[in-house]
Amino acid sequence: MEPGGTSIDLLSVNALRCLAIDAIERAQSGHPGLPLGAAPMAYCLWQRALRFDPTQPSWPDRDRFVLSAGHGSALLYSLLHLAGFDLPLAELQRFRQWGSKTPGHPEAGLTPGVEATTGPLGQGTANSVGMALAERWRAARYNRPGHVIVDHHTWALVSDGDLMEGISHEAASLAGHLCLGKLHWLYDANDITLDGPAPLSFSEDIEQRFEGYGWKVLHVEDGDRDLDSLDRAILAAHAETKRPTLIIVHTTIGFGSPKKAGSAKAHGAPLGAEEALATKQALGWPHIGESFCVPDAVRAHFAVAAERGKGERRRWEARFAAWAAEFPELADEWRAAEKQMLPANLEMALPSFEPGKELATRVAGGQVLNALAAKVPWLLGGDADLSESTKTRLSKDEDFDAQGRVGRNLHFGVREHAMGGILNGMCWHGGVRPFGSTFFVFADYMRPSVRLAALNHLPALYVWTHDSIAVGEDGPTHQPIEQLASLRSMPNVHIWRPADATETAIAWLEALKRTSGPTALVLSRQNLPILDRSRCAPQHEASRGGYVLLDPRRGAHPKAVVLASGSEVHVALAAYELLEEIGIPVRVVSMPCWEQFEAQPKAYREHVLPPQLWTRLAIEAGVSFGWHRWVGPCGVILGIDRYGASAPGSENLARYGMTAEAVVAGVRELLTPV
Repeated sequence: MEPGGTSIDLLSVNALRCLAIDAIERAQSGHPGLPLGAAPMAYCLWQRALRFDPTQPSWPDRDRFVLSAGHGSALLYSLLHLAGFDLPLAELQRFRQWGSKTPGHPEAGLTPGVEATTGPLGQGTANSVGMALAERWRAARYNRPGHVIVDHHTWALVSDGDLMEGISHEAASLAGHLCLGKLHWLYDANDITLDGPAPLSFSEDIEQRFEGYGWKVLHVEDGDRDLDSLDRAILAAHAETKRPTLIIVHTTIGFGSPKKAGSAKAHGAPLGAEEALATKQALGWPHIGESFCVPDAVRAHFAVAAERGKGERRRWEARFAAWAAEFPELADEWRAAEKQMLPANLEMALPSFEPGKELATRVAGGQVLNALAAKVPWLLGGDADLSESTKTRLSKDEDFDAQGRVGRNLHFGVREHAMGGILNGMCWHGGVRPFGSTFFVFADYMRPSVRLAALNHLPALYVWTHDSIAVGEDGPTHQPIEQLASLRSMPNVHIWRPADATETAIAWLEALKRTSGPTALVLSRQNLPILDRSRCAPQHEASRGGYVLLDPRRGAHPKAVVLASGSEVHVALAAYELLEEIGIPVRVVSMPCWEQFEAQPKAYREHVLPPQLWTRLAIEAGVSFGWHRWVGPCGVILGIDRYGASAPGSENLARYGMTAEAVVAGVRELLTPV
């Protein structure tokens, strides 16, 4: 297929290219290089192989397409518009503008047909692995002989930059290990990055790398023109069932641009009016003098794929109806999982814990997780090679592996960042509720994926254990200090740091109830006393994120408020007793989740923290940053604003001032007249 040809294929490919050029020129911002080079492979996939229905973008058994190279968003918007999604031409004309459905990088939930929010390179690779993993799990869970209702493929378009990012290595390695045969990546190998030729920083043998991962690798030498080879490669990938597939498509960045094709100048800036016109001429575009022009023949041609998808969707609905009639209980579970509807009275499943005994909140968390998972069959997840430590194994379930077992225990290996991105992909896929666990200090490795989960309101669940310097002898490399404050500063992330087993049970329940963003449980390595609820407030009060755990005896008015989270709540309670002995009555407030507390009505917050009572002290085994929100400018904060040390955990806590005596001294200082 030569530039200037007249076939409907060429005309359609060039329509994608020219719409992208026009959108970028109108915005005077964007990345034209990828849309010009990758349009042929995207066209072949969407026109020939991808199953979608633009009238029902969320049809459960549709194929998924992830543009991991999200900077090429103008290409995706052109595809969605021509494929018939609810994305009118006016939105392409508002590319990258306030309030448009065509932002600079694709955003799921904003633009119909966008499956994942991408742009931070590499993220889409892990998201696609999560989608393929969710597909396999749901297929095993719900398909029955003669009734196949889950059978779709996941495709991603990835770039040189995506494959440089470490997350793509982690994700590809795991996908190959798990033999995710319905996962396929189209690699836009144009050998150009923002700084210039890719060989400035990138020269490995991609084929050997992916073959080493256990992938099938295919090549298309002329991705700019050879649609036949692209078609054959896509069909071969689709037919592969035992391995994921990488199709290396050699393209020219900025294809068609007389002055910028094949150079970094085509990557991240508009072509310019003169070069845009010259590019359309070089492509043989018949509407050079018009912007945002789509020939009727192109619209009719794209409509064929859309109609095919509608037919696929209708046939699926018929299969689903027959399956649901034969397996009504399974169908009820399916519908609940799709809507993330929890069973009624789920709190009745929570285990009880004996007051006075000691139990690490990570251990309690494992018991609660198993109890809840027995009632929520679409709850699944795993860990970064740490299940024995994080206690997140579902004891009555099998593993999910490459040998055909599709239990609910996922083994991510030591791949924290990929784990975060895979959880996001599973959430975007839908029909499952995923969790991932590791040590809290290694949440840093997951942070970019956590941020995207928060940005996209994804209900990913994180179990981060070994929550403080009480980790002990492993030393400062494994002792989180700044992580609590850092993650609390991230909008739409809920962080629960429970004080004991009873608060842990409430934290897990609230985490499952929350579907508008990610939630983390930050749990202790060391044993903690189980609170006596006959003396303290009922455990359900913890669901509000902050609550009065204990008030002064005999109705005395508190002279100060002591606030704490996690293990330091017990330090606060010990200080309460010492202060009572010297005639200083205090209120102890447990703050397991700041974000949940902040969402409570003002009247409730002022009940817990009376505005007139500004003699407040907070204690927490992490940096003090952020606590002034609750203690005020005159309050005292006992935190740890330096790194930990290698020593027994109890000694660390004592040497770093996490003691009842330090709380007593702090309260007395607050009450001493200046």
